[in-house]
This record gives sequence, C-alpha cells and structure tokens, in this order.
Amino acid sequence: MHTHPSNFLDDDRTQARPAQNRLLASLPDDDQAHLAAVSATVRVESGEVLYEPGQPMRYIYFPIDCLISLLAVAEGRMTLEVGSIGREGMLGASVVLGHETAQVRAVVQRAGRVNRIEAADFVTEFRRTESLHRLLHRYTDSLLSQAIQIAVCSRFHVLEARLARSLLITRDRLQSEKFHLTHEFLAHALGVRRVGVTKAASALQNQKLISYSRGNIEILDSAGLEAVSCRCYELVKDA
Repeated sequence: MHTHPSNFLDDDRTQARPAQNRLLASLPDDDQAHLAAVSATVRVESGEVLYEPGQPMRYIYFPIDCLISLLAVAEGRMTLEVGSIGREGMLGASVVLGHETAQVRAVVQRAGRVNRIEAADFVTEFRRTESLHRLLHRYTDSLLSQAIQIAVCSRFHVLEARLARSLLITRDRLQSEKFHLTHEFLAHALGVRRVGVTKAASALQNQKLISYSRGNIEILDSAGLEAVSCRCYELVKDA
C-alpha cells in the first residue's frame, strides 16, 4: 500500500460531473449543480491510502469507476475489511456529524476516478441542502449495517464462505465478473495470513466456481459461488 498525490483529470471545477456517482445522481439537479461547483474529478491508484485512522479527513470522495476498501486496523498492523465503496456510495460521510478524523483505513482496491470535495465545502453544502440530509442519513445507516454484518461473518463463518462473500460483493460493486485482487490484499481484507487465502481460493477454483491466477479473478459460476457463500452476502447486498 502506498500514498501519493492524486492526479487531476479535470482542473476546471465547473466541468466536474458528480452525477456519474449513483448516490449523487439521486439528488435533484439543482443540488447536483451546487456540489459540482465545489468538486473536482481526480484519479486514484490501486493501493493508494486515502485515509488512515486518526488522521484528519480533508476530502470527501464519491467513486465513479473505482472501488475503495474500508479496513479496521488493530495494533497498527492487523486489518479486517468492514466495508467497500463503489459508485453507489461515498467516503467521508461522518464529517457532517462532526467527526473530523478517520476511524478506518481507506485503501483504493481498484484504480479509477472519484469526485472529490473538500470537507469544509461539503459540510457547508450539507447544511443548506435538505435532500443531502435525507440521503446521508439513509446511506450512513446502510454502511453501519454492512459493517455489523461483516463483523459477525468474520467471527462465525469459515474462510471459504467469507472469501466467496467478499468476491461476490466486489463483483456487485464493480459490475464485472472479472477483476484483480492480490493474495496480499485479500489477506488484509479478511484478516488472515496469505496461506489461508491461497487455500480458500484453491478450494473455490477446484469447484470451478472461480478462475484465479496472479491476482486475476474471474467468477465462472455465480450461482455456485452464492451457494458456497454464507447468507451474509445477501444481507450485505440488501443493505
């Protein structure tokens, strides 16, 4: 994992188009326009760390075609994924509740574009925009539900089922049967050693549910993978 400045794709803030993010697209046109005026479209790279626990949240991120993983961190090194955010969501919603520092590590799982808004500008827009109030209340509730379900899953379900659940959620977020996830990243996300990921992935591959080579994953049998996954997948999906 690494941290480096994001590259601007569009320096003209008036041209930023937050409607490419599905969460923002659900807002009335006028409210979208106000947010577009204070946002910029930037590219984030795979492995880039957007937040670290305890650090100030300078920006709010609305993914367009990237995927962001939320990792709870224990003792500075042990991690567990407690959620993921694609174009259906946002990163940094808690700033409107007065939380100025991050509670999780936010890592770019798949490179792509985001709409980025400075935290202070977003709080200003939140205070004046009723539709944003309603949207964020619903969204933060769904994020909490997702985190609770994943925590339960991580405690009580076997690794093979948890890996299947993680792959299915990634597929849904990216809307693609093919994606790239390294053993190292999956180990961080699932809170296990890499050898555990290798064994679980091999088991899924032997059942011809997935193809997995050098981090390149293809889901071959969605129904079969859902059958192997615990019910937590459906619960997280519904949330």
